[in-house]
Order: sequence, then structure tokens, then C-alpha cells
Amino acid sequence: MTQLPRSTTIRRDAGLYGYERALRRAGLAPVAGVDEAGRGACAGPLVAAAVVLPEGRRGEIPGLADSKLLTPLRREACYDLVVRRALAWSVVVVSAVECDRLGMHVANVDALRRALARLATRPAYVLTDGFCVDGLEVPGLAMWKGDRVTASIAAASVVAKVTRDRIMVSLHEMFPAYGFAVHKGYCTREHDEALLEYGPCPEHRRRFVNVRSAERMGDNDSEEASVDEC
Repeated sequence: MTQLPRSTTIRRDAGLYGYERALRRAGLAPVAGVDEAGRGACAGPLVAAAVVLPEGRRGEIPGLADSKLLTPLRREACYDLVVRRALAWSVVVVSAVECDRLGMHVANVDALRRALARLATRPAYVLTDGFCVDGLEVPGLAMWKGDRVTASIAAASVVAKVTRDRIMVSLHEMFPAYGFAVHKGYCTREHDEALLEYGPCPEHRRRFVNVRSAERMGDNDSEEASVDEC
């Protein structure tokens, strides 16, 4: 899953939709893009999304780009257009507990594979961001920073990011002490300070060093309190 089909060429000035156009000319349509959000966060779920954009003008999403480069308002606008225009799209949410059980890489690849399997339209070719996803039964290409160079992956990154951000805002209502609505579960100074003060909540991933350290400190404090009470 590392090569484009023979005779397929991409011009340097082809733009965000160049790969999809070239693959369609080679008879490899529809094309699906897949990406995830939350891999590097120490709290909250991992979210994977897969998107198949239609051919032609309808598949060209105004303002579409890597979700990390867009403002929240622009992401929401792109999300609405993607889910309304896409031939097919799907989302998979993997809980923090499941991420801990599987490990982040295994959880990530499994989520990407499941998102592609849930598409109502079976793709003829798959574009993935960063690394290969085995077991897809169709050819594909793993692309470095794919969310910045191909429309399908960029669309999937937007769907995954917006979905996850909405989840983190809802988790903020349940666990307001941690500021999930602001940092979305990523490791910031404010998040680490809240971890040290309150300890981890059920949405924190215990495989992360800062979470384990905060949990150990909380356990030590509990032991000291028990000794004092005696």
C-alpha cells in the first residue's frame, strides 16, 4: 500500500483534488480518504472517519483543508458540507478504556479499518494519512501529511476532528474541572495542573505518563490520609 498505479502521474500544481482526479482517470473510483483525531490526546476517545467525495464540482468543498489548519467555525462549515455532499461517510469512536487496552497504534489502525468497512459505498482505492492500513481488500496509498495534499483525507480529518471536539465539549459538562472544552483532552499545562489537583477521571488514558503520574500521586495522598486517620 505504498505505490500509485503505474502510469498515474500527479502534477505539482494539481491542488488538493489532484490525487482523486488522477485515480479516477486510472479507473480507480470511487476514492475514499481516512483519518483520525485524538491519537495524541491523554483524555477522551480516539475518533476515525472515512469519506468518499463525489466527482465534479459537488465534491469540491469550499475552504477544505487539513482540519488542524482551520478555525473552529471553518471546520464546522466544512463538516456540514462534507456530510451533506459526500457519496458516503462514516465515523468510529474508540473509548479511552479501549485505547488503553489495545495500545494507541493498534487502536488507531483498527479504527481506520472499521471506518472504511462501514462506508455505504465500497471504495476502489483508499488514501490514508501517515501509515498503511492492512486488510482493506482494495489498493491504497499511505501519504505523509495526506490531510494537507488530498481532499479525501482532508475531508475525513474534518469529520473526525469536529466529531471528537463535540464529544469533548459534552465530556466537559460531566467533568468540568479538567477544561476538556478548551484543550479537548490534549496535554497542556492547564490540563496537567488539573490532573495533579484532581487526579484522573474515567476519560483519561492510563497509558500516558502524565496520567499515570497523577494517579500515583493521588494513591500516595490517599495512603497518607489513611495513616493520619489512624
